[in-house]
Amino acid sequence: MTRAPHRPAITLDDLERARLPATFFADGAKAVARKLIGCALVHRERAGIVVETEAYLGPEDLASHARFGPTARTSVMFGPGGVSYVYLCYGIHEMFNIVTGAPGQGQAVLIRAIAPCLGLPDDSSVGRGPGKVTRALGLDRRHDRRDLASGDLFVAAATAPARIGRGPRIGVDYAGAWATRPLRFWWRDHAAVSRPAAPARRRR
Repeated sequence: MTRAPHRPAITLDDLERARLPATFFADGAKAVARKLIGCALVHRERAGIVVETEAYLGPEDLASHARFGPTARTSVMFGPGGVSYVYLCYGIHEMFNIVTGAPGQGQAVLIRAIAPCLGLPDDSSVGRGPGKVTRALGLDRRHDRRDLASGDLFVAAATAPARIGRGPRIGVDYAGAWATRPLRFWWRDHAAVSRPAAPARRRR
C-alpha cells in the first residue's frame, strides 16, 4: 500500500465555501457512496477526507437496517437525503451514515474511513474504520438526524481520488446474496482505508 497523498493546507473557511447542498444526496446510495470518496466530512473544527464508504440500498437489501421497515431508530432512513443517521454497533462503536435518495427509499451510506484533513493528528490510522471516524470527529448519537445542509456538521467538496476501488461490504455475511454485492467503495492504495482489497479470484 502506498503512502497517503500529500495533504495540502486547508482551512475551515475553505470547507465552508465548498459545503455540498442537499441535492448532492438526492441520488441513490450507490451513486452517492462513490461520489463521497474525496469529499470532506466536517464537524466544527475537525475534518477528514472520506476514503471509504458502503452503500445500503433500502428494504430489499438484507444487510440494511431498512429491511425491518421504519422503526423508532431507522425512520430517519426513510426521510429525505442529506440527513445523518448515527447508531450504536455492538454496544461500543458509534457509526455515522448519511441518508440518500428520495423519501421512502430507506437508503443510506456508511462512512467507513477518513483521512486527516483539519484539526486531526497527521496519522492515517486515526479514522481507519467506522468506529474511529466518529471518535476522531467527536460524533455520537446526539448527532443523529442532523441536516447536513446547515450547521456545524456537513460535507464539503475537497479533492478527487486518483482511482476508486469497488467490492463487497464488510461484516455482512448474514445477508445472503447481498453480502457479495459490490457496494463498498474506497480510494485505491490510500493508507487510511480500513481494509485493503482482497486478491482478485482467478477465473475458471
